[in-house]
Amino acid sequence: MAMQLRLQGRFGTWNRNGITRCSSESKEKMKVKEVELWSPAEELAKKFERRLLVGIGSASLVALGANFGGITSFFLGLSPQNGRKLKLDVLYPIGGYTRYIDTREGFEFIYPVNWVGDQTLLYRAAKRREMELSLDPPPLNSRPRSNVTEPDVAFGPPGSNGELNVSVIVSPVAQDFSIEAFGSPEEVGKAVIRTITGSGQRPDLKGTLVKSNLREDPVRNAKYYELEFRVESPSFRRHNVCVCCSRDGRLYTLNAQAPESAWPGLKLDFYTIAESFNLTT
Repeated sequence: MAMQLRLQGRFGTWNRNGITRCSSESKEKMKVKEVELWSPAEELAKKFERRLLVGIGSASLVALGANFGGITSFFLGLSPQNGRKLKLDVLYPIGGYTRYIDTREGFEFIYPVNWVGDQTLLYRAAKRREMELSLDPPPLNSRPRSNVTEPDVAFGPPGSNGELNVSVIVSPVAQDFSIEAFGSPEEVGKAVIRTITGSGQRPDLKGTLVKSNLREDPVRNAKYYELEFRVESPSFRRHNVCVCCSRDGRLYTLNAQAPESAWPGLKLDFYTIAESFNLTT
């Protein structure tokens, strides 16, 4: 208990309920800041730092460096692979990638460190969070959410037009839904192509399944269908890498897309992103 008091006195405590009521104007200014406050990276960083300080003691702290950045660099220098297994890349880039963890929907993946989050999605996430924390009843003129499916999260290069990005959509499905019931990865991939091209009803749109693969995680009892395909039309040529899986009434779909002309330089990045996509629950 004494050690905990000393640590709290030095580093402070993290208060989940530390958001006070404020005016409408102040709320608008807090939206993006609120997203950062509730980010998994910040919470994990503080928990990891406190546990590390308690575990290694003050003498080792001097040897490793008193600041957390020095501690993180020390561990990553020993083994980047172990650093990624410990999910330190949610705090500090490893090999040019950083990790996103969605604790609400239960998934994670890594993406290039120089990519940024979709600001529109961040704004909507902040608004949803604000509604969840609010003690006020919902407005009488509020409308139910539309059936339009939008990504839960998306990342891409700064200033891009959306042609190059990675996104994840989590859709509600029947509790007993199983993606394996629709066939093998190749069969599902061909079905995806038919859906995109309208089963041949759009002659100007052509889809080609490049390859398909099944990745299994026996620890989490999860199966991931990994698909790679091209979509072409007179106005664009696009390359996609997609990962699909399902669990507990949710269908998870990660999709990374790029113009075909940029594919050779992004191929390794896309394969790395797809391989890193995992359920966390």
